[in-house]
Amino acid sequence: QVQLVESGGGLVQAGGSLRLSCAASGRTFNNYAMGWFRQAPGKEREFVAAIGSGTAYVGSVKGRFTISGDNAKNTLYLQMNSLKPEDTAVYYCAAGSSIYYSGRSYSQQGKYDYWGQGTQVTVSS
Repeated sequence: QVQLVESGGGLVQAGGSLRLSCAASGRTFNNYAMGWFRQAPGKEREFVAAIGSGTAYVGSVKGRFTISGDNAKNTLYLQMNSLKPEDTAVYYCAAGSSIYYSGRSYSQQGKYDYWGQGTQVTVSS
């Protein structure tokens, strides 16, 4: 059974940092694109970052967030620096089997096969 489990969320002051982790189990994800999405209260879920053959970021986090993965640990990370109150959301990781080489598809939620349950990130002003 494939599972993606996020951790590392919490409450942080504006300007602070958090590192999110996504532990994958049930299969190897070496040829999967792995992504982070987030959903703020009252808003639709949106793309944040993804990694496959390349990396991609939404404009609002470029230069502040870094996505990385450790294949040996089957774990995905999102290092978030210079956090802003508008980064407050539930953060989800996802895995997509068909888009590893398709960077233009990284932001498309429908291209991902597996999803975690999310971890809350709250940034206070």
